[in-house]
Amino acid sequence: MEFATPFAPHNSGLRAFPHFFSAMNPPRYLLILSSLAGLTGVVCGAFGAHALRLRLTQLGTREAWQTAVHYHLLHAVALLALAALARNATGRLPAWIAGLWTAGIVLFSGSLYGLALGGPRALGPVTPLGGVAFISGWLCLFAWGCRASSAAQK
Repeated sequence: MEFATPFAPHNSGLRAFPHFFSAMNPPRYLLILSSLAGLTGVVCGAFGAHALRLRLTQLGTREAWQTAVHYHLLHAVALLALAALARNATGRLPAWIAGLWTAGIVLFSGSLYGLALGGPRALGPVTPLGGVAFISGWLCLFAWGCRASSAAQK
């Protein structure tokens, strides 16, 4: 079964992605993506709890940091589950889901990390864009589930 991804080299709009992703089967690149998201989430959580604790407390932004870590790690686990679900998948929805959740981690959690460290207030409007990416990914998962269940009933 072929799995179309936005990482494929034939997709001219996304040629900047490393070609090793296009050579991998979907569960493998999703496993790599989820492991990197989990790794960076744990590192950020540990940094916030230890090395940055005093600074975050002084700035009054520990809660924002914890929210960023929470959503970061939650979506790392969701990506891992997606890797398992996509083993025999066809179509583009799993790749879209992964891309949207990854964008959500970068935009939502990344902007909260920056704001918590005293970054520019211009990061504030980025946070909801990450939230929209997370929600869009979950909507795509819902659509994929509906499509799969209707195909199974035929």
